[in-house]
Amino acid sequence: MDIEKRVFLLAIYKKKDDESLKDVIAQMEDAKVFNFKEGKKLLKEFKNEKLIVNSTLSFSGIQQAQEIEQEFKI
Repeated sequence: MDIEKRVFLLAIYKKKDDESLKDVIAQMEDAKVFNFKEGKKLLKEFKNEKLIVNSTLSFSGIQQAQEIEQEFKI
């Protein structure tokens, strides 16, 4: 998984309850990680990979995000 996808998955994991997935994409765009169109494409990939189900992280999505979080802590 490339760095943009990893950062995005971690951002989704860390998002506040009142934030939507589009809000997270906008935050990534503001941080110049990627543009909005690329963010929507990555979001679709996460859905296809079953990392996101019903606009929330699935169990496997949470597990991957936690692993990524640990890698960034090192």
